[in-house]
Amino acid sequence: MRTAGFQAWLRQVAHLTRRQRDQLFAALRPAVDLDRACATIEQARPDPACPTCGGCRTHRHGVQRGLQRYRCCACGRTFNARTGTPLARLRYRERWLPGLGGMLEGKSVRATADALGVHRNTAFRWRHRFLHLAKHDRPASLTGIAEADELYVLESQKGSKRLDRPPRTRGGVARRRGIDGDHVCVLVARDRSGATFDFVTGRAAVTCAQLQQHLLPVLDPDVLLVTDGHAAYQSFARKTGISHEALNLRKGERTPGRPARAEMKWTPPADEMLERNWRVKMKGGSSRAHGIKVP
Repeated sequence: MRTAGFQAWLRQVAHLTRRQRDQLFAALRPAVDLDRACATIEQARPDPACPTCGGCRTHRHGVQRGLQRYRCCACGRTFNARTGTPLARLRYRERWLPGLGGMLEGKSVRATADALGVHRNTAFRWRHRFLHLAKHDRPASLTGIAEADELYVLESQKGSKRLDRPPRTRGGVARRRGIDGDHVCVLVARDRSGATFDFVTGRAAVTCAQLQQHLLPVLDPDVLLVTDGHAAYQSFARKTGISHEALNLRKGERTPGRPARAEMKWTPPADEMLERNWRVKMKGGSSRAHGIKVP
């Protein structure tokens, strides 16, 4: 639309009725969602390199459906920010962000598909592509004051051809009370800047060896680790020399006793993950499909 015609049309917007404004918003929403999705994709890959040869000398080569295309000066191939990523060849980009919102809210695949007006297989494919991207979205390390806690969920072997336990009906419950081999341990660690790591350490309670394998590589040497009174954390701190502060949660202790560290009010990261994390709240999939792969 030419600028003069657009300005004339824009002046008429103030005279629209409420019903007409609702129709206008409904007509613009897909285009706005497409622009948001394209902006998010390009921000995640600000300096594109050629996915074919890895060359960094590129030049702009037009725009395709809102995404900037590039041509590699070395091999001559064209690409955009989606090329070579799990998002390549997916359709309906204007519905990706609402679909991601449904996944974060813990909606089932069918409920997400009905809300977006797509087939359930499409919503299922999107969910797995988004999960593949999330596995690589990790910070460099944890610094300052870091908090660690465990989250235990029942392992789901849905879709497995061979089960190592009797089948359960609709999720079911564990065979015994407490934490045992039916539970998968998800270790969550976070520092005060919000940087978060989560690891699947295996079945049953976490051990010192698992902490050394998963947690130690992401901790800064000068970090202060705050945890509950689990014996595995205390053994881990002694063997690695990491500064450690253990809190007795059963007695309601939330801050260490020394005044110098009185600002360290501790909220277990796994508690917040249980409330907000989409991997725990998603319905209908196996543990492996939700990114909880037992080693």
